[in-house]
Amino acid sequence: MQEKLTIIDFVEKYSTQYSSRVFLKEKTGGVWTETSYMKTRDEGRILAAGFMALGLKKGEKVALISEGRNLWVMIELGILYAGGVNVPLSFKLESDTDLLFRIRHSDSRFVIASESQIEKVRRVVPQCPCVEKVIVLDDIPLQDGEIHISDLRASGLEFLRTGKDELEQRIKSIGPDDYANISYTSGTTADPKGILLTHRNYTANVEQCNSVVKVGESWTMLIILPLDHCFAHVAGFYFMMSNGGSIATVPGGRSAITMLKNIPIAINEVKPDVMLSVPAISRNFRKNIESGIRRKGPKVEKLYNFALANAIAYNREYYNMGEPCIRQWWRGILVKFFDKKVFAPIRQNFGGNMKFFIGGGALLDIELQRYFCAIGIPVFQGYGLSEATPVICANSAGHARFGSSGRTVQPMEIKICDESGNELPHGETGEIVIRGENVMAGYWKNPEATRSTIVGGWLHTGDRGYICADDPRFLYVTGRFKSLLISSDGEKYSPEGYEDSLTDSTRFIDWSVLYNNQSPYTVVVIVPNKAALSDAVRAKGLDPDNREGKIAMLDLIRRDMDAYRKGGAHEGMFPEKWLPAAVVIANEPFTEQNGMLNTTSKMVRRNVEKFYADRIQYAFTPEGKDLYNEKNINSI
Repeated sequence: MQEKLTIIDFVEKYSTQYSSRVFLKEKTGGVWTETSYMKTRDEGRILAAGFMALGLKKGEKVALISEGRNLWVMIELGILYAGGVNVPLSFKLESDTDLLFRIRHSDSRFVIASESQIEKVRRVVPQCPCVEKVIVLDDIPLQDGEIHISDLRASGLEFLRTGKDELEQRIKSIGPDDYANISYTSGTTADPKGILLTHRNYTANVEQCNSVVKVGESWTMLIILPLDHCFAHVAGFYFMMSNGGSIATVPGGRSAITMLKNIPIAINEVKPDVMLSVPAISRNFRKNIESGIRRKGPKVEKLYNFALANAIAYNREYYNMGEPCIRQWWRGILVKFFDKKVFAPIRQNFGGNMKFFIGGGALLDIELQRYFCAIGIPVFQGYGLSEATPVICANSAGHARFGSSGRTVQPMEIKICDESGNELPHGETGEIVIRGENVMAGYWKNPEATRSTIVGGWLHTGDRGYICADDPRFLYVTGRFKSLLISSDGEKYSPEGYEDSLTDSTRFIDWSVLYNNQSPYTVVVIVPNKAALSDAVRAKGLDPDNREGKIAMLDLIRRDMDAYRKGGAHEGMFPEKWLPAAVVIANEPFTEQNGMLNTTSKMVRRNVEKFYADRIQYAFTPEGKDLYNEKNINSI
């Protein structure tokens, strides 16, 4: 029987096994520094003693809001070694209301914040009677009720001189079913809920991840996602720890924008072997690559497109890559030639060592999967949700099917159920339901939601999908039940497939959101890529700022949307009646600041619908249905 490790057991095991090996890499003062496994573990223990000196009792909560850095990892270990519960909060939270809710709802006794986050914390802490101290990570002037992390560490060293046995007793008291995190949902479909994740949830999910994805012991992962999310926890530092690898974090700054600018610099300097990604990041990488290709001129772009088409044709659906075809025997030869001449230089932009991305967070369009595999850096899409700690399945090197979310982790049970809860045969679509040690303990202070989500030990994900009939290890995720659209005849359909495909198939559209609530037809809200559109109309000799130029931009959007209709390049990909009949050109991009993206760059559908409610209703009028209406012209 598998031993049920706590996170502390887990860290002790691997920090001993890989004692002197580098675990953490961080850029400070312009220089990348390295911290060993054992040093990371020792610092965690010192901080644990500091928390105990501060009075933290077993089971008490500590909120942590900071960009990724070594201290983030060490502080989480300190909280856990002291028997506390970490409440990791996204540094991208902009609303005081959102931050206040999480700190108060979690009953956090202490709050830890970096310099870039401290002003947010200072604004809300006076309304948080449970908070006794704020611990600041950076060397800045302190206010009443604040201490510096160096003071906490000094208290820890002092505590260990006389209270080491007390720390050891606290450590021994921690069991696999004790809470490790309260991970708040990002709220794409509902108000945030506090997901209770235990020590065993985490260690079990790491073991499960190792059943589907393999990495090398000497590999380095650059984590460009927020550390607060359990995807970065499990697929990031705990997964790499279990394999003797290293993790590096992108240098932060005073804003999220600064961190974004640091990503390509960090990639070039760290030269990672693997990175975590989400669809929005993957799309941005692709668009940046193709913008660079276009700048090199039409000859280079033509060669690139030919090489890409050849590789995609050769790779097929990945699992049947390069299967013999007498008439196209030459493709394999060209793949090797173009990989060296065309794609190898592109891979240098990712440091030159990248083997693959681990993708998660949402559906990843099949075309995007084909694209990255063609250039030699596959995005191996996985699927999960925080309630499952989070990984449920993943594609991997040698084991992938484009369009799927990969093989389900083991050991874990999975079934697909109809609306009545009956299990469906393989190949039929219904709700994805799982049972295993990675299933959360429940929702904090929300027993009703817990009872409706976990039934008889089975987690009802709220996501739609089917198990592959040809290979039952593979799961295909088709969308969320809560995002289903309802046509005028009552038929329900999932919008994500079209939305992802449209944005991936054209450089002129950054985001698309379908809307239909028993309406006469479907409307799509489009966020245009104004820079790409402007360049395209200028190439035609038009001014993008005048009316003629704006109409030309709308023509380009219509052209790419019509590709999904009869006679188009993507004809038949989606049923004709689901395709949008009216377009709303967004006059504001989707951002975290306006609430239309969450902190993991997922689109928040209900916020988009609310923000553009008037424009959507206008699109159901004869005037608004016309693509070239004045509101669209003004917005473009």
